[in-house]
Amino acid sequence: MNTESNNPLEPGIMSNSLIQALIDNYRQNHLNAINTALGIQDAHSIWFDLPKLKSFIAKIEEEAAKVNPAASSEDLGIRFYYATYPKQENWSIMDSHPVPTEYAGRHTLVMVPTLKKANETGELIDYDFNPFQSAEGKSLVLANKGMGEDSDTGLGENSGTLIPPSPPMGTSY
Repeated sequence: MNTESNNPLEPGIMSNSLIQALIDNYRQNHLNAINTALGIQDAHSIWFDLPKLKSFIAKIEEEAAKVNPAASSEDLGIRFYYATYPKQENWSIMDSHPVPTEYAGRHTLVMVPTLKKANETGELIDYDFNPFQSAEGKSLVLANKGMGEDSDTGLGENSGTLIPPSPPMGTSY
């Protein structure tokens, strides 16, 4: 197997053979194990339209600027968390974020904004942050899970189209 990596001189460029090898590796190992262990046909991809992604990025920049005007684009990022939709019997937790119920039990991605900040030793770390839980004099960074103000509002995105259950029309890999 060719073990080439992204060319640092051309970010975002990968060979088709590397893309296929990585996807095949996932499907033959992780996806197969998930499907066998859970007895489901889990999603193997998720699709987001470009306007949704651009809107999410713009919202991160807008909200970060409100709470930390010194934060630059180079300080911001997005962390992609692997996640799983609830089982059908627990679907009511999705009431505030409607997605099709056929997504029950399948995995998804949750995108969360990050902010670069120095840790106690001065090393720059990309911390998850929630601009809605920040106030003057308080840290923008979510240092501890479950900590923060009383609000349960966060900046995140996961409403993409899962394949399956959606048909794989247009997919190449």
